Amino acid sequence: MSGCCDDNCSIDALRERQRGTLRIVLGINAIMFLVIIVAALYGNSTALLADSLDNLGDALTYGLSLFAVSRGATVKARVALFKGGLIFLAACAVAAQIAYKLFVPSIPVFEIMGMFSLLALAANSLCLYLLWRHRHEDVNMSSVWECSRNDIASNLSVFVAAGAVWLTGSGWPDILVALGLVGLLMRSAIRVISSAMRELHAPSH
Repeated sequence: MSGCCDDNCSIDALRERQRGTLRIVLGINAIMFLVIIVAALYGNSTALLADSLDNLGDALTYGLSLFAVSRGATVKARVALFKGGLIFLAACAVAAQIAYKLFVPSIPVFEIMGMFSLLALAANSLCLYLLWRHRHEDVNMSSVWECSRNDIASNLSVFVAAGAVWLTGSGWPDILVALGLVGLLMRSAIRVISSAMRELHAPSH
């Protein structure tokens, strides 16, 4: 017989599955951040920049989540709270870039936007698929799922913006989509932070 009871074995198996998934999605997002930020700077796209910062935030989030897998509920809630703060900072960074573009307008390269938004969509769809089974396991994995779901909306928005830039010959679609992504990031930050605060103030803590 094994040296652990059924409950402990089940918990250990669950944590190991979570670790395995988080390692994979961490690697994917770290690579995509490097690829997309280069594309965003080359293509002069604020919406694509928002996408790249989202990937960076996700990579940090998955790293923190990996740390929190074997910790208690309080530690997981605190990590989720920190992740919410990271999402909020990413939204502020994109908002600052939008403000800059309003004063120094430019037209992004729509081919770069379209191509790399589709590449990011493929990568994030894989992450979403891998994280699907973990989405209701605890506050730690729930906040990870929240980040991954946002990525899909972000990628699709950037792709739509690329088409609008091509049709209009204007940089405004890029800015408008970036504004929408700021709102999405802010909403996500509020949800993650609220969930973490509820967990921290639960009677058991």
